[in-house]
Amino acid sequence: MKAEHFDIAVVGSGHAGIEAGLAAARMGCKTVIVTQNLDTIGQMSCNPAIGGPAKSHLAAEIDALGGAMAYNADATGIQFRILNRSKGPAVWATRIQCDKRGYQARMKLLLEQTENLTILQATARAVMVRGDEVCGLDLDLGIAVETNNVIVTAGTFLQALLHVGTEKKAGGRMGDTVSNLSDSLRSLGLKSDRFKTGTPCRINARSVDYSLVEEQPGLEPAPRLSDAEWDEARPVSGWNFRNGTFHVEQLPCWITGTTPATSAVIRQNLHRSPLYSGQIEGTGPRYCPSIEDKVVRFPDRETHSIFLEPEGRRSNEMYVNGVSTSLPFDVQVEFIRSIRGLESAEIIRPGYAVEYDFFPPTQLSHTLETKKVAGLYLAGQVNGTSGYEEAAAQGLVAGTHGACRALNKNSISFSSSNSYIGVMIEDLTSRGTDEPYRMFTSRALNRLQFRQDNADERLTPLGIELGLISKAQNLAYQNRSADLRNLRDFAESVSVAGKPLTKAMRSPEFNLSSIPHEYLRKAHSSRWERLMFDLRYEGYVARQRTSSLGNRAIPDSVDFSAIPSLRAETRQKLSRFRPPSMAQARRIPGLTEADLSILDIWLAKRSFTP
Repeated sequence: MKAEHFDIAVVGSGHAGIEAGLAAARMGCKTVIVTQNLDTIGQMSCNPAIGGPAKSHLAAEIDALGGAMAYNADATGIQFRILNRSKGPAVWATRIQCDKRGYQARMKLLLEQTENLTILQATARAVMVRGDEVCGLDLDLGIAVETNNVIVTAGTFLQALLHVGTEKKAGGRMGDTVSNLSDSLRSLGLKSDRFKTGTPCRINARSVDYSLVEEQPGLEPAPRLSDAEWDEARPVSGWNFRNGTFHVEQLPCWITGTTPATSAVIRQNLHRSPLYSGQIEGTGPRYCPSIEDKVVRFPDRETHSIFLEPEGRRSNEMYVNGVSTSLPFDVQVEFIRSIRGLESAEIIRPGYAVEYDFFPPTQLSHTLETKKVAGLYLAGQVNGTSGYEEAAAQGLVAGTHGACRALNKNSISFSSSNSYIGVMIEDLTSRGTDEPYRMFTSRALNRLQFRQDNADERLTPLGIELGLISKAQNLAYQNRSADLRNLRDFAESVSVAGKPLTKAMRSPEFNLSSIPHEYLRKAHSSRWERLMFDLRYEGYVARQRTSSLGNRAIPDSVDFSAIPSLRAETRQKLSRFRPPSMAQARRIPGLTEADLSILDIWLAKRSFTP
């Protein structure tokens, strides 16, 4: 086979593959992304939305490291919201409903125009090794890629099986094929398991009775995920954010809910659900349950919220958020039409479940390189995660470390002390996961420091050191940092109501309208807000308890069900595994830093000393 040499070869062009390829190319590596279909680059297989609780933090961190996800979401957004506004700014979360085809087409063009990056439509058949090191990638075109670094980001496509009722067929996404690359990975000594995910049906928007559903408008002015002040550095432009304004014509979403009739239809047909018939064996996501699971788990609940979300500006296709299902098509039609406003709904794509191979991530180092084969990296849902943002963040990590290896550069570890990306990597590689992993703010012990708006402060210097950051982004970051320092100096030098402005801004009751107009003219409102949040959290961060989670013993007599504030899932897992120490408890998949902190405080109060 004729082979062309690349520094990095990426398998897959989903969100993980995109960020892996872009990161490696930005660092100067000759990179190829191999994908089965160029027209599904950046495909949003489920909800076409980026962000949400904790996920927006990951997207902002990717952006702070020069990645593409947040900027592309801003540029193709059709509705913009901020969630968790009733809570503290550390957990505020931007969520952007995107134009599905626009996001995909724009990301494809970005890859096509990126220097050092080649995209190739082909199927990867096997990872080639020499000894215990990668030496190439075998393709179905009768050629091979010669490389010492392969990043596998195959998503849900590894020996995937689609389910709609009793009907099943091979496919990683409805209408697409599968990948058998997992056979090659297992032959290299890696262990695999099966997970399951699912998606709701899509309906024709003109078949909705809008008089029976509640309109949900976007937030004005539209919030952004990306630091867009350096947009001239992007190969694909079309949006000018530099004047400090961001205007977009937003489309509304709509809110409705299931009815008792919906639950009745589902209960009557549970025997036809592959989830309950035993046809599906893989573990599904706890935090994104199917409508069947909701009905079974909450039998006394009369209604479950449903969100009707448009998939694009040039499409009548509407995503029915809240009814992920694998029930037969005829049952889907019946229960959808029992929902308020959907009595005449026309399903144009059925909901379905997909089972797929994943590789437990404890087989990886913190760089996402496999421990058995040097130069082989895994990123995204192949590591047992769920969600676009989690996948993209892993792709960036794998691409960065793969490039460091290819260039013989020292790499920098992403740590739980500086980012949600680091929290996720530590969770996956040290604890693993026994269900599809999803990021939550509660997973981070330092979550008060990990705001969405300060991701650049935490990570852009690392990106500069690694070579991930363009000159334009670096200049914008340096200017912004200087602006914030100067603004803080100014705020310390002036007073409001007889006390220093910096002291006044620390009060939870203080807001931007409390700042005299002549002071506000000193900087853009976003700078003032950033400073206010920095000041407000300084005291909390300074007082943050230094935990002794690594040493404290957990007596066998502890009744975990009696510990207040612990989640039911946490109680179940602690009772099942009975960890003898906090160090062992940290290794239990699914336990968050908040869980561990609650347990540690409870033990400390009862004099169970470290």
